[in-house]
Formats: sequence, C-alpha cells, structure tokens
Amino acid sequence: MNFHLVNALQNSIQGTIKLNESMELHTTWKIGGPADVMVIPRDKEDIRRTVLLCHEYKVPWWVLGNGSNLLVLDGGIRGVVMKMEGALTNCIWQENGVEVEAGVKLPRLARDAVQRGLSGLEWSVGIPASVGGAVVMNAGVGNDSFGNYVQKIEVVDTTGQVKWRDKEELTFNYRFSSQQEKQEIITRVVLTLPRGNKEECEEKIKEHLRKRHSSQPLEYPTAGSVFKNPSGNYAGRLLEAVGAKGMTVGSAQVSEKHANFIINLGGACAQDVTQLINELKSRVRQEFQIDLEMEVHILGEAR
Repeated sequence: MNFHLVNALQNSIQGTIKLNESMELHTTWKIGGPADVMVIPRDKEDIRRTVLLCHEYKVPWWVLGNGSNLLVLDGGIRGVVMKMEGALTNCIWQENGVEVEAGVKLPRLARDAVQRGLSGLEWSVGIPASVGGAVVMNAGVGNDSFGNYVQKIEVVDTTGQVKWRDKEELTFNYRFSSQQEKQEIITRVVLTLPRGNKEECEEKIKEHLRKRHSSQPLEYPTAGSVFKNPSGNYAGRLLEAVGAKGMTVGSAQVSEKHANFIINLGGACAQDVTQLINELKSRVRQEFQIDLEMEVHILGEAR
C-alpha cells in the first residue's frame, strides 16, 4: 500500500477513504479479498482528483458500481478501488428521457421512469446494477439491453479530463460495450426513452419480477449469470444437460433452480467459484464442443 498516496487522498477529496477494505462487503456474491484502498467519492471532482493522484503516484485504480457481475479473487486488489454506488445519484428528467448520474441503481431508475410515463426499462427492475455498470456491461434481458437507450455518456479519462462521448463513438453488442476496452469512469448518462402507458408498464414490471423470482436463486448471494449465452443457445440449458445443477466446491454451488447461477451457501471463497467455473467450462466443451464465455468479470489476485 502506498501511504503517500493515502495521505494525499485524505488531504484532497471530500469522500470516504477505507484501507484494507474487504471486497466481500461490496460485491453481490459476498466474496473477495481486501482492496488496498477504497475511495467512495462524494462528487465528480473527487473522482478527478483520485485519478490524478493515482497517476502521480503510479498506483493502479479500478471502478466498482454495485458489485454485481464481479468475482474478486481471494488475494484482493492492489491499488485503489473507486466505488460509485452511494455517490453520483442525481437524475434530471425530461419529456423523452433522463440525464442520470452513474451511481443510480437500475431498479430505482426503472420505477421512476414508469411514474413519469416513460417506458423501455421495465426489464431492468430486478437487476442489481448501477447505471454506470449497466453501460459498461450493456446489461439486458432477452433481446433488450441498456445500450439501446443510451444517447451519450460523460466520462473522466486517465488524465482527469471530463469528456462527453456521443452514441456514434460507442459500440454496444450482447453484454458488451466499447467502454470495457477503455480505462474511463462513467459519471453521467443521457437516455432517450419512449412514452408509455403507466399501468401497462407497471404490469410489465410485475411480470419481470415474477419471472425473476421463479427462475433465479434470489435467496442466495450470486453475481447473476456466470456465462454469456452462446449464439443460438442458452448457457443454462447446456449446463443443465451436463449435470451441473447441485455441483458443489466448498461453499459454492451451482443453483438447483438455474444452472447458470453459482450461489454462495455461506463463506464461499473465490477459489471455490473458480474451480466450479473451470469444471463447468470443461464439461460443456467436452460434450458440445462449445467454449462458454464469461459474463462475470474477474478482478484481483489469487491468495
């Protein structure tokens, strides 16, 4: 840990600084070793100053939204983790959309949109992600995804500059956006949303939640879907066909309800999960000659 950087951060930003912070407190899987330094910025200026100080002291930095779709390894994360969730939570609503800060959670955004007669995001009401994370991952359900509604994004780049990126500069594909290839921090997003009937949208929300509760192991900590769906197929179907349901390593288990979810039974470590992932990929490759691609991102170092 670079204590010169820590001292500089303490003298420069208004947000919260935590040292040796266990990442199991900040991921939906409840798994992960300690981050050297965690910064919870109060505002965009805190983000800018943190980036500049990390550059000055040659310390790597990472961005964390709501901690979904993420496996932090047991050795933790060297450097600085900036946690957006709990910060940057303002929305400016317009007739045909919203300018929303990156820390806003998708369920809140979806419900607020419906209350204003705007539709398109009903599918996102059960996804535990922040807006910034939803852009980076191009979060979605079925054929709909967040990138369909993005008009432009505001980012802080590696030099601390604030820039806008228009839709034409962005690429969105299945569970992918071009922001995954850039070390930038999304701070604001402008969405265009179609008008909709409030009662019909509320019914769509209820239906999405009903399907989610009936098909996913929401009673356990998970990271969401572990693998992307291969073209023309479903990862869950392939995994079920190779007998994945109920497979257990340590306290990590493939859900009996949905084979593309790995649940934390209590006290699971990242090594348990990675062993399961490797076995699942091996079985599907051997049976179907398909290489499953990870939807969950892996961060940190092994113990």
